[in-house]
Amino acid sequence: MRDMINSEYLSSFSKDELVRLIEIYSKNWLAMDGVWFQSVEKKHGMSEAMYHDEQAWKRFTVIEAKRIKEFLGLADNPGLGGLEKALRLRFYANINRDIIEISGNTLIYTVSECRVQSARIRKGMELHPCRSVGIIEYSEFAKVIDPRFTCECVSCYPDITDKSCCCKWKFTLNK
Repeated sequence: MRDMINSEYLSSFSKDELVRLIEIYSKNWLAMDGVWFQSVEKKHGMSEAMYHDEQAWKRFTVIEAKRIKEFLGLADNPGLGGLEKALRLRFYANINRDIIEISGNTLIYTVSECRVQSARIRKGMELHPCRSVGIIEYSEFAKVIDPRFTCECVSCYPDITDKSCCCKWKFTLNK
């Protein structure tokens, strides 16, 4: 038996294996997020589950953004380019399909395929009413990356205005 730090073990894998492992970790994390949510939803209803989801995201998104910002070595106010890089590294970014468009002082973030909504559809469940959570999640994430950002929901269930995607968010960099 060999005493080993996990990072030593991880370094024995190839780059391709580590990329696959990141995908597995992302799916596992998202599954855990869904399992706890569905447990509360089943026992106490959607409203109670949404309350707890919002509370969890208020804290988690800040933690996630700080760690990504540090990992990327972003400056205090990295602007649109910094936000674009950070969004690309969110825990679920590699398992959802998204589009990022930058024009002037705005960034439009569109999720074209959402693993959460796809899973709920596949299970015959109602869609996750994620707009209220998304406002918290994306607004707070962006503010950690650069406090000059404001975030608006363009389209997100249950308020769909763009049927070509799952959700769409507008980030404005205020000078």
